[in-house]
Amino acid sequence: MGTNSSAKKTIGFDVEAAVTPPPSTTETSLLRKPKLGGGKQKKKEIPEGLWTKCPKCDSMVFDKELDENLKVCPKCAHHFPIGSRERIHSLVETCSFEEMDAEMTSSDVLEFTGVASYKEKLEAYQQSTGLKDAVITGLGKIGEFKVALGVMDFAFLGGSMGSVVGEKLTRLIESGTSRGLPVIIISTSGGARMYEGMFSLMQMAKTCGALAYHAKARLPYISVLTHPTTAGVMASFASVGDLILAEPGAMIGFAGPRVIKDTTQAELPPGFQTAEFLLDHGLIDAIVPRKELKDRLVYYLDFMTQSKRAAAPS
Repeated sequence: MGTNSSAKKTIGFDVEAAVTPPPSTTETSLLRKPKLGGGKQKKKEIPEGLWTKCPKCDSMVFDKELDENLKVCPKCAHHFPIGSRERIHSLVETCSFEEMDAEMTSSDVLEFTGVASYKEKLEAYQQSTGLKDAVITGLGKIGEFKVALGVMDFAFLGGSMGSVVGEKLTRLIESGTSRGLPVIIISTSGGARMYEGMFSLMQMAKTCGALAYHAKARLPYISVLTHPTTAGVMASFASVGDLILAEPGAMIGFAGPRVIKDTTQAELPPGFQTAEFLLDHGLIDAIVPRKELKDRLVYYLDFMTQSKRAAAPS
């Protein structure tokens, strides 16, 4: 034939050569499933320190907005933990707070040993929190009222009460009594500090003894319970206030639910250790959101010091 195409003989068949020869492999590209997206894409990670996920409503909250809102979720009003210095700053008038016993620190009296010694733990927490121990005490003004104010911090060893916490609170109460000032203690704690054994348990009696003298002088004591307030702290000074307030949703109790259930052999009602349950059953007097606490304290102090101010010489 007078054509330009060439023929290739294969097993008795004449096959016309293609312009582009087929691949040599038996598997063709049509049998393979194409991959969409052109490979793996890197997951975008949210930088730390910018956003916080709310454990109650699962929404992402901008950290700056959370700080400006006193660590309260703007969407569901969940109360995040807040540091003692931040709380003091939110309550007292500017430059009015005078800290007491700022350099007082615990000592390892029992020479407690374990994975890490008590002394090592104290040093680690002092470095991470910037605090000397689990409470800050001092004198300051809330509105027009000068008060003796103590604020515990859960970030320091779970707010546990050791000899320093008990001593600082006792000195604060005694100072308030001698100066004729109301005492306000804002509590958050897992209880007595096991590293100090019976020395920590003695603080329960010591703080309550000081508060008894304070009550004898007919001076008000307001106890504010925050999440969580439990065990030895709840069994002592936190539960003997003339007025007991709590933050919404705070866990308040002496022992854990499992221990109580095993001891009483009874079914426990749901939420029996929450501030709301305890308000219904008369243990606390009011639930006050964090952003309203300062105004409410001013209102309560005005009412509780009325007779004292009326009796004062003009």
